[in-house]
Amino acid sequence: MMGLGLLGRGVNVAKFLAECGAELIITDLKDKDELAESLKKLKKYKNIKYVLGRHRLGEFEGRDMIIKAASVPKDSKYLDRAREEDTPVEMDASLFAKLAPAETKIVGITGTRGKSTVTHLVHDILKAAGRTVHLGGNVKGQATLPLLKKVQPDDFVVLELDSWQLQGFGESKISPDYAIFTNLMEDHQDYYKNMREYFKDKANIFLYQSQDDYLITTASSFKAIQKYYGERAAEKVKGTMAMAKPKILLDDYKIQLVGEHNRQNVAAAVQLADLLRIDSSVSKRAVANFKPLDGRLQYVRKILSRSIYNDNNSTTPDATVAAIKSLQDELEKGENITLIMGGSDKGLDTTELERVVKRYVKNVILIPGTGTDQIRFKLYDDDKLNIDETDTAYEALQLALEEMSSPGDAILFSPAFASFDQFSNEYEREEAFLDAIEDLKR
Repeated sequence: MMGLGLLGRGVNVAKFLAECGAELIITDLKDKDELAESLKKLKKYKNIKYVLGRHRLGEFEGRDMIIKAASVPKDSKYLDRAREEDTPVEMDASLFAKLAPAETKIVGITGTRGKSTVTHLVHDILKAAGRTVHLGGNVKGQATLPLLKKVQPDDFVVLELDSWQLQGFGESKISPDYAIFTNLMEDHQDYYKNMREYFKDKANIFLYQSQDDYLITTASSFKAIQKYYGERAAEKVKGTMAMAKPKILLDDYKIQLVGEHNRQNVAAAVQLADLLRIDSSVSKRAVANFKPLDGRLQYVRKILSRSIYNDNNSTTPDATVAAIKSLQDELEKGENITLIMGGSDKGLDTTELERVVKRYVKNVILIPGTGTDQIRFKLYDDDKLNIDETDTAYEALQLALEEMSSPGDAILFSPAFASFDQFSNEYEREEAFLDAIEDLKR
């Protein structure tokens, strides 16, 4: 196993393999102190050996299989060594898809934004329809391989798949039976050479489908397919394609999610339900009961008559733009947005974010990071924008509540950048913000 990590997915893959009797070597660039919590959970397994704080080429020679974590570079010399020996290089979700019973129906959801919301909504619709359904892929703390212990023929497995996990599908030349491609926006340009390379990984969601499979697109993802494949688009999309449009929802769908982008997310899930011949009354009930996921334009609570929204998972400028526009549409006249943003640069264009902030936001509080350094002076040149800076999420929220907002206003935590300058991961950043809310509530 190349990569153990701290969020639990690697631990659960390791547990599953160890319990299956594998003689397992785990290698990770983090050392034993950094991985202490993960290692503690694997302490009882005597068939696991560790190479920590580094990788060694020798560990990748003579193996039956390599399982790589999502963050491993595509051009890793260690994986190249394994491939020279024709050793299979697998990933958690794609290996599950290869080994699951043939009758299992696999639904894969990808996209730059919206994939988590669509994944969980699809899960809820299927469950409401009485189907046996399992959740996997890019879900915090969970691994997909252990589902092999549970899944039965004719079950549904709904997988949230980011571009890295889809590398595994591409390597194995497989795609889900039902694929939803929500959109393609600029992201991860600190990892990929360009957007074409990013799209190539995303495209594995449909590239190996058969004529019996289905691909649900949106205007955004369809445009991307046309842009990067041109005249070859028809030969690349072998499954039956359906376009999800918000008008499918009509007026009788009651939606708790805010914003036009979320109407598009709901439309994609409902389009899949229609393809599966699930009665619309079931979809309407599931949609009506569906609440915003943690960290995705999630209303948390009021403090001092200010409404606080947690949009921690907006780690790109485009995502924060969508959050600001959606929240602005919900506000009454005279109510304003105080935006808390900032973090680690991902090499993305911030032009539209600057424009939207200057147009719709009254107050901005910046938290530290290389991304913050990129945008700071572009915002300061607007005299109408009230800007301040703090070192922590706690200080930012305190400043927003006590000095920069007014009763009736909305305080939006939507970073627009990654978390790595201050935090180990986005979940740690979210926890810091939620802890600040608890400490400052009154």
